[in-house]
Amino acid sequence: MPGYVETRTRILATVAVAASLAALAGRSFDVSPVAVFVASGVALAGLAAMVGEGTDQLSQRFGSGATGVLQSALGNLPEFFIGVFALRAGLVDVVRSALIGSILANTLLVLGLAFIAGGLRNGAQKFGGDQTRTMSTLLLLAVAAIAIPTIASAPGGPDRGHETEISVVVSIVLLVVFAASIPFSIGQHGPAVAAEEGAILAAQPWPLAVALAVLAAAGIGAAFVSDWFVEALQPAMSSLGMSQAFAGLVVVAIAGNAVENVVGVRAMLADKGDLAISLILNSSLQVALALTPILVLGSLILGGATLTLVVSPLLITALALATLLAAFVVIDGESTWLEGLALVGLYVIVAASVWWS
Repeated sequence: MPGYVETRTRILATVAVAASLAALAGRSFDVSPVAVFVASGVALAGLAAMVGEGTDQLSQRFGSGATGVLQSALGNLPEFFIGVFALRAGLVDVVRSALIGSILANTLLVLGLAFIAGGLRNGAQKFGGDQTRTMSTLLLLAVAAIAIPTIASAPGGPDRGHETEISVVVSIVLLVVFAASIPFSIGQHGPAVAAEEGAILAAQPWPLAVALAVLAAAGIGAAFVSDWFVEALQPAMSSLGMSQAFAGLVVVAIAGNAVENVVGVRAMLADKGDLAISLILNSSLQVALALTPILVLGSLILGGATLTLVVSPLLITALALATLLAAFVVIDGESTWLEGLALVGLYVIVAASVWWS
């Protein structure tokens, strides 16, 4: 790679390529599904990280607001492809759990790890601003919107038997809110935040053609590897004794989503609290307001299982408690490593609660 590409990026690219080739070889030579599953999961994580690297580079040219729009379209490509292939394979519980798991992984695991890392290095860290409060409000709205179909379609509820219809209505509303939030996000991110991002990322920006090529290659790679990942998922779950709920909530969610948010943890280590909160919570918002409704609507024409927003009482309760805890932690504009440990602890409890599903 050219000299302006950092060592970290070279390592990520090497991991993504090596794991993708290992997954391809495993499929070609009839290797154990568990080995293909692990290799494709590592490849997805590496490809997600490379998408993050590419969009981070674009943020140094166009500002974080405009780049955020691109991030919403590209940053969740692995989750989108996994969702599409899993729905076509009939693994609707995996998709539903993975969407919830992506929100939980960002809101609890990634945010918690960022607070722990930043707190241990820098002590109590401060952040704030209207943007943080707005993102918390939108995240709470998304959780409420997901909860309504579950409650309304419960036995004795007014929408019993109409789960698909109410899910479509809610999905359209969420997409409208997401579209309306785009100009707001662009207006909120100014040159100062873009400069902060640049300071945390690469000292020497990539040429535009290189950044676009990385995004294109990572996106195409994610499409192929997601298919292999889902193909190996079901036999791997049987071999490992893993339920669909745990596979989606933990394994698929982390493989497709959490790695790209490493930049949020790095931002907290650099004592850039506002930037870290923005990056991490925006990832949760993109899943809740855009990716979830797109997959709900897309499932109607994909030809596989139909995805609705009706989830188990455990998952909707976990999602509500996680969102409330995260909003409560960030609303005072200060974080400590102990608050981060509390967030990670709740994530571990939720993950353990679905292991025996």
